Amino acid sequence: MESLFESIPFSENPLYENIITDLTSKQYSIIDNFFTSEEVVSLRQSLLQKYEEDAFKKSAIGNRTNEVIKKAIRGDIILWIDESNINASEQLFFNKINDLKDYLNRTCFLGINQKEFHYAIYPEGTFYKRHLDTFQNDDRRKLSFVCYLNEEDWKPENGGELVLYLEKGEEVVYPFPGKVVIFESQILEHEVKPVNTQRLSITGWLKTR
Repeated sequence: MESLFESIPFSENPLYENIITDLTSKQYSIIDNFFTSEEVVSLRQSLLQKYEEDAFKKSAIGNRTNEVIKKAIRGDIILWIDESNINASEQLFFNKINDLKDYLNRTCFLGINQKEFHYAIYPEGTFYKRHLDTFQNDDRRKLSFVCYLNEEDWKPENGGELVLYLEKGEEVVYPFPGKVVIFESQILEHEVKPVNTQRLSITGWLKTR
C-alpha cells in the first residue's frame, strides 16, 4: 500500500517536520520530546486517579460499535477520554494533539478532522497480539498515536515492548516514559509484548470522517 504522505515544503515547526519526514520515508516516527517530563507525570497521575475511581473497563477488539472481548488477543483495560470533559493535564495533551493535527492537514492535506484517545493499562502478564488498527467496516483511522506514561525507573526487562512489523524486519520500541510513537494505521501491523509489570499509556487515532 502506498504511503498517505506526500510532503510539501514547510519549515515552521522542526519537530513536526521531523515527524513528517519519518512518516513519509518509513511510515512511523518515534519521538522522545513531544511532551515534557512534567506533562507526562501529570498525565500519569490523571490516569492512576481514574483507575482508583474504577473508571476503566476491559478492552475489546473491533470498532466501538462492534466490540468483542477476547483475552487471548488483548488483555489491557482502557478508559476513553471525552474531550468535552477533561482536566488540565488532558487539556494540555489535546492542545498539542490538535496543533499536530492542524499542521499535518496544512502541510500534507490529510483531511484529518476527528480523533479518539483512551488511557490504557496493561496489567502484569497481559499483551496485545499482532494486529492492524483498521477494521473491515471502518477505515477512518489514518494515524495511530501512543504516548507512554510509565514510571521514570522503567526497565527493558519489564517487557511490554511495541513491535512494529515493517516490510523488511521489525522496529522494537521500549515503552520508556514520555516516548511517543506515531505510525500509519492502515499499513503497519504491530503488537504489544507481554508485560512483567503494569504498563501505562495514552493511545489514540487521528481520523477522517
